[in-house]
Amino acid sequence: MNRPANQPRDHGGGLDAAIAQFGGTRADWIDLSTGINPTPYQHGPIAAHHWTALPDKAAITALTDAARAFWNVPDGAAILAAPGASSLIARIPALTDPATVDIPTPTYNEHAAAFAANDWSIGAENPVARVVARVLVHPNNPTGHWYRDADITALLTIIDESFCDVAPERSLIAHADQPGRIILKSFGKFWGLAGLRLGFAIGDPALIDKLTVMFGPWPVAGPALVIGAQALRDADWADATRARLDRDATRLDDLMTGAKATVIGGTPLFRLYEVDDAGRWQNHLAKHHIWSRIFPYSPTMLRLGLPDSAQWPHLAAALKAIA
Repeated sequence: MNRPANQPRDHGGGLDAAIAQFGGTRADWIDLSTGINPTPYQHGPIAAHHWTALPDKAAITALTDAARAFWNVPDGAAILAAPGASSLIARIPALTDPATVDIPTPTYNEHAAAFAANDWSIGAENPVARVVARVLVHPNNPTGHWYRDADITALLTIIDESFCDVAPERSLIAHADQPGRIILKSFGKFWGLAGLRLGFAIGDPALIDKLTVMFGPWPVAGPALVIGAQALRDADWADATRARLDRDATRLDDLMTGAKATVIGGTPLFRLYEVDDAGRWQNHLAKHHIWSRIFPYSPTMLRLGLPDSAQWPHLAAALKAIA
């Protein structure tokens, strides 16, 4: 049965609730419940008019041109900048009449919720129905699984590459100019600026045109346009960040395996572990003011994001005490 569209979904974050239960202030806590880069992009100055005036066409064009170059977008694909990938996910099912969508699980649950809210059937629950659409989270959240060209089979295929900037060579962006294809990109994860609310839909011009109409004029705030363009043009920062994330992911794995956890998946922005009792681990870490992610469908899966450079000793001490 499809989950009711208005039923709350489990996500990372929610640090305020953890603080209410376990005490402390936000400054006392390490939030490892998301996959957001803990060392965000440091943007340059923002001219005052970007805060006070409606965004102009030049700023929008500068952002989309930077996105096209950074992601090697095929010439025949269109690009829409939006206020976060989640806002795109919520609207995509309305692009066509409801049918059956295949969403391999476990994965990011907003995709299924959005299709269910638009009266689609989820393919896994109705295997005899003809699948019209497919969602591939690439790499998958939380498992880190990567898909292949051969997995792109449905008439409408949405490829969510929110975490793909850690390994751009594995992107499926080359398919973006084909009919029925939409690639989603998230700015908040890799660049560590989730509060900016910026995401992109790249793909079939006919579908992107429909999405553009849904969002209306000025979907992205002026400061987000400027910061996004700055960041997407900064290839040196991206290269250095990938190297740092790789090192830090290895360091986290070493700490966790030393505490008797087993690495079972993830990406350089988040790691997935198998532990004896995920709820016990989450409570233990929370008592040390470290927030983690567990999953309602698994009693043993624990997902951790990366700490920033100053937080490693705090995490190491908490893990040492978990045995």
